Amino acid sequence: MQSTRYIWQSKKWPKLVWNNSLLLRLLGECRLKQGKLLAQISSLGLPYEQQAHADVLFQEAMTTSAIEGERLDPPSVRSSIARKLGLPSAGLRVDHYTDGLIDILLDASQKYRGSLTKKRLFGWHAALFPTGYSGLHKIRVGQWRGPEPMRVVSGKAGREIIHYEALPFDKVEAEMGLFLKWWQESAGKIDGIIRAAVAHFRFLTIHPFEDGNGRIARALTDMALAQDDRQPQRYYSLSSQINAERESYYAVLEQSQKGDVDITAWLQWFLGCLSRGIETSEKLMAIVLAKAAFWYRNSQTQLTDRQRKVINKLLDAGEGNFTGGLTNRKYASMAKVSRATATRELQYLLDMGVLKHNPGKGRSTSYDLEWGTKER
Repeated sequence: MQSTRYIWQSKKWPKLVWNNSLLLRLLGECRLKQGKLLAQISSLGLPYEQQAHADVLFQEAMTTSAIEGERLDPPSVRSSIARKLGLPSAGLRVDHYTDGLIDILLDASQKYRGSLTKKRLFGWHAALFPTGYSGLHKIRVGQWRGPEPMRVVSGKAGREIIHYEALPFDKVEAEMGLFLKWWQESAGKIDGIIRAAVAHFRFLTIHPFEDGNGRIARALTDMALAQDDRQPQRYYSLSSQINAERESYYAVLEQSQKGDVDITAWLQWFLGCLSRGIETSEKLMAIVLAKAAFWYRNSQTQLTDRQRKVINKLLDAGEGNFTGGLTNRKYASMAKVSRATATRELQYLLDMGVLKHNPGKGRSTSYDLEWGTKER
């Protein structure tokens, strides 16, 4: 039986091709949704734009790690983002890995005009692995991978399934040189979203590092998208959508890496995934807009810090989505007050028009925010 022939073994590699006619509709949908999202953002105002950026960056950090099986501490991630963006921070201690990942994501997007070089990629890699270890294993940090075969495998030891084997290590230097040259020369020559998808695929196919290739590929994708829309802030998270569609992501990668140099199937999947990711961000922006409108309406209402804390929980959940509604017991628990104090504060918020009763009385009494225009 003939052994699997990988794409990098083709004489045409790395000259990738695709069928534009099969991509036009998907690309048009992405562009339309991008435009709508940016229009939403422009209506937020600076403080809420910053918060939207922070929320998307949080999603990106959490999910780009989750795809690789790494779970980060959410408060630590938020604290790192707040400090780096100059936002109010709880001042939590942040581990070096979390800080390094946020540094990479911000460097990729905020400094998108900068040159992509081997030195910059090595810096990203070193930031991902500040101790020189991946888990319990010491790895080559800030340098290309060594002579060990680079394989993507699954299954138990002794019964591994090899999904992909990257090109030999002694070809990595030359391949990455070609990649970096292509990155520079392709800017403005092909559609920016297509370029981001090609960069993602090509980098993963080379798999130049011992570990961290997926996270760096997704950072490169963010950088390419930032270059395309000339926005240093990301308002949609591709990693979040990839994480939600991991099974199909790995399947189409494997299929395309075992095919010829026609990567139309990969590009179709990427455009669909990006389109769905923008839709998800539209919902996030709707929540941010609702928060902005709420606080504008209630800007003159006297509120304590604990009342704001509870209100923000309801705002984060969205209209009608706080499970079971806000009850006296839940308020007391969240605000860390007695039931009697909770009753008084709930009544105050009702009187001020901040809260409203949900349908149902007696033991089932619950509340939601007054999301509409408040009448005085």
